[in-house]
Amino acid sequence: MSTSSSSSSHDGDTDAGNFQGPSNSRRRFNTAVWPEPFLEALATQIAIDAARSFGRLAAAPALSNLFQVCRTWRRVSQSDLLWQTLTRRIWHRHHLLHPSWHDEYIYRHRTAENMRSRRNNYTTLNFPPNDNNNNHEPLSCRRIALSDYHIAAGFSDGSVRLFHLPSRQHASTFHPHQRNHFGPFSRAVSGIFFTDTRLVFSSLDGDIHVASVHVPGALRRAHLGDVVTDGVLVDFTGTNRWWIGLYAGVPNRAFHVRNSNTEELVFIGGTLTDPDAVFGWHLLIDLSEHVGRIRITNDDLAVGFTRGRVIAFNLRNQMILGEEEFTRPINVGTADAYDKALMFVSSRGVANVRQVDSLEEICRFIARNSLLGCINGGYSFISTGGGVRVWELDRGESLYILRERIWDATAMIADERYVAASTNDNTIHLWDFGAHL
Repeated sequence: MSTSSSSSSHDGDTDAGNFQGPSNSRRRFNTAVWPEPFLEALATQIAIDAARSFGRLAAAPALSNLFQVCRTWRRVSQSDLLWQTLTRRIWHRHHLLHPSWHDEYIYRHRTAENMRSRRNNYTTLNFPPNDNNNNHEPLSCRRIALSDYHIAAGFSDGSVRLFHLPSRQHASTFHPHQRNHFGPFSRAVSGIFFTDTRLVFSSLDGDIHVASVHVPGALRRAHLGDVVTDGVLVDFTGTNRWWIGLYAGVPNRAFHVRNSNTEELVFIGGTLTDPDAVFGWHLLIDLSEHVGRIRITNDDLAVGFTRGRVIAFNLRNQMILGEEEFTRPINVGTADAYDKALMFVSSRGVANVRQVDSLEEICRFIARNSLLGCINGGYSFISTGGGVRVWELDRGESLYILRERIWDATAMIADERYVAASTNDNTIHLWDFGAHL
């Protein structure tokens, strides 16, 4: 593992933590009769409105102005319930990594500021060789997943390598159960994600495995795939509530939805990938295609992409919320969804950002030569010609290109702190925008 720094330390407090009292010359209002619950509700609404109108970073300055009205209003800033509500509504963070919800909010705000200004620490993770690869075939990283403390990489031979983020050290390698192959890449990892204490991943042949992040090598097969009946499992994702697989190769079986607690199927159906059946089968011998993507966002919503179509639906009742056929094919490798937004890039290099629930356009921007892409709650990251370019998600403003050049990217992912990309030279590139730089 090699590490180099491409950041400067944080050089001052932001508006998120700068709630100072008013000057003596400020006109004071008689607000003593205003109940604190009302003021909390008002502060919440002002912050959310600012975030919706001007972006999440605008919420903190709006609150700072509000809390300077008088001493009574300033006391509201000490309510941890207020900060819990705002952290959940604006940053979609539902558990603490810091001593209080106020601290959590400030951390999220400053991390997003770091991401906007390109302030980060850059690290490369070099995964160990595959001792089980008897054919000595080169490994290719196909999927990456992030949690608060770990990053997992899934490879073309079906193995998954787990790294500890704070130390950047390799923690464990999981090798799936072996069985008859339907093609040289039938064992390739096609999806990977974290739940609270588990790592769940799938392979193209439909097998689903569950591993413990705290027990090295501990692995069980939760589902035995059936390629002939279901087709090829081209993408797979999940949460603490749902698992969902996107299949291609057999008509009317595109989506397989499972209850994450019981691991039982609750729905099979859909025609999203029916036109791409041949491409699905072709993945078993050639991994160069991106056939489809499936993502789960907040509020039990799922989004599926193929080259010719996007569909958004509710996982609880499988009700379709919106769908659209593209006039020009998209690059499926750039398709992603996070929170309330989704993104895709057309064959002409036009990136389109939409609302998940309605598919209404938010913005668009030019992203020519795009290879892979991903988004988080505020930014878009697209691999273009060896570099990673960053756009602001709400308005499509081009911000910068990450300093480090990468080539032949095979997988990308972003969350609210990290951006990670894998390349064909056995390297995972990791950018850390955490506020404590």
